[in-house]
Amino acid sequence: MKLFDGLARYQPQALAALRIMTALQFIEHGTQKLFNFPAGDHAGTLTGLTLTAGLLEFVGGILLALGLFARPVAFLLAGEMAIAYFMAHMPRDFFPVNNGGDSAISFCFIFLYLVFAGPGALA
Repeated sequence: MKLFDGLARYQPQALAALRIMTALQFIEHGTQKLFNFPAGDHAGTLTGLTLTAGLLEFVGGILLALGLFARPVAFLLAGEMAIAYFMAHMPRDFFPVNNGGDSAISFCFIFLYLVFAGPGALA
């Protein structure tokens, strides 16, 4: 369609915006686990699995926001989110809207997209 043909030239910038904004949201999950900021339900529950998840989310999110090693980091984080969904969310209920896993699924597929599409501009 002619109306949207001109938008294709902004694809690298749009991809960078998706990568950066997703990474910034993901970093917040890591800071909540590691530093209880913003304050949440993870205070005092830093087990080995939670520590690993927090480090992946914090460090991986920073690397992804900067566009450093974007494809391997995105692959690792997609795997983390798949594991998080099946370990923490799916046992609660089958439906993601009921088990709180919709963000884990969204993160997983956005990260998988970044594996194939690359980091975009500003990396």
